[in-house]
Amino acid sequence: MWKSTIVILVLATGIALWFRTSSVIDVPKLPETFWGPEENKGAPQNVRTFTLSIPDLVIDDLNARLANRRKVVPSLENAGWTYGINTTFLEDVIKYWRTTYNWNKRERLLNKYHQYMTNIQGLDIHFYHVKPEVPSDRPNLKVLPLLILHGWPGSVVEFQKIIALLTKPHPDRDFVFEVIAPSLPGYGFSQAAVRPGLGAAQMSVIFKNLMLRLGFNKFYVQGGDWGAIISSNLASLFPDNIIGVHTNMCVVPFMPGFLWIAIGSVFPSLVVDKEHYSKMYPLSYHMTRIIEESGYMHLQASKPDTAGAAVGASPEGLAAYILEKFSTWTNDEYKYRPDGGLLEKFTLDELLDNIMLYWVTNSITTSFRLYAENFNKTNMATRIDELPVNVPSACAVFPHELVYTPESIIRTRYTNLIQYNHLPHGGHFAAFEEPLLLANDIFEFVSKTEDIKKKADTKDTPSMEKKIKESTRT
Repeated sequence: MWKSTIVILVLATGIALWFRTSSVIDVPKLPETFWGPEENKGAPQNVRTFTLSIPDLVIDDLNARLANRRKVVPSLENAGWTYGINTTFLEDVIKYWRTTYNWNKRERLLNKYHQYMTNIQGLDIHFYHVKPEVPSDRPNLKVLPLLILHGWPGSVVEFQKIIALLTKPHPDRDFVFEVIAPSLPGYGFSQAAVRPGLGAAQMSVIFKNLMLRLGFNKFYVQGGDWGAIISSNLASLFPDNIIGVHTNMCVVPFMPGFLWIAIGSVFPSLVVDKEHYSKMYPLSYHMTRIIEESGYMHLQASKPDTAGAAVGASPEGLAAYILEKFSTWTNDEYKYRPDGGLLEKFTLDELLDNIMLYWVTNSITTSFRLYAENFNKTNMATRIDELPVNVPSACAVFPHELVYTPESIIRTRYTNLIQYNHLPHGGHFAAFEEPLLLANDIFEFVSKTEDIKKKADTKDTPSMEKKIKESTRT
């Protein structure tokens, strides 16, 4: 009986979806909106150096708050992290933060790569710009620009290890990357919008303009979480500028994706390979996890300023809110452990570095607003997330990612998918957790894309040339 019901629902949804998607969606030309305060009008368009330097008064205030904080409510016995963060573990984190964590030392570490600021559309945008050292014995080594984008509740702290891997020449590759890693607007040291409307698509305009300002008319882009959504928007809105897009959280429009997932619950062979069936089904198990892990999203999409005021009011509240995500989004099984499994992939110093960027810039509320801007009616009506991605694309699938999307569904949006790899371990914060795995996957994808481009340049492969041209057509 239940299977018949599902089939009827799937058919009804499919018919409704067909009427919605049968019309071609025009690629919108997004305006280059001025997002900043009035005093930023006429700001110089130059790129200036930036060094992370937090005043001692800010750190002294933080330490005073940690020392005089209110005691947290004890966790339930044997509950692990199933009710949220385990407060016994949180107490240990706070003690370490107050007595052992050395911000001056960590600040120097975060300053090891060159950082810059530039004003784009009224906002000061912070970014790392790291060039590789080309060996003298490899003068023909190509240097390819790569824009890498983080998400929430992360920051550019996530990229500290992978930057070194991406900018290091490999003996078996004829290219290396020049990495540009910005902080999203409203995150860390990138200025937040002062008026509504700055969603993921609008951020893609800012980052396209950032790359153009740096002299890169064509570039590769990579991202996870919000970075994946912005990267895909860049590829669909500005295909002439994007050589290829690599993400570790490939996303498709909700309705088509859910339709195929529902079909797969009845006819799994139509949707997912047998060896990966358990990553999607039984549907009730995976939907339960999504519901369990997405409560924050509703709060941040509906009342970001209220949630931000509460979370940002104290350092221990901020730490609890963020650390919980780094536990269960890294591996759902970690919620049964007293320490949340946090020290399996990260050190406390690394986790606190990320929290510090939110604290010292007071940016947790402005980071929340991205959810409200992206999920409001006005933005959803544009259907930008339904635009096809026609440039060469790759999806790195980590086994503990929040949602598994099979290749068959990914191809409904990424029409030129040339790489879809299942990685052996890792979760949502791939660059932070498994920098070597992710870096190797990026190198592999770009190598394939560059080979396709080479073949397209020869007269012997006109069909390949046509494929490349079609993949970059607006």
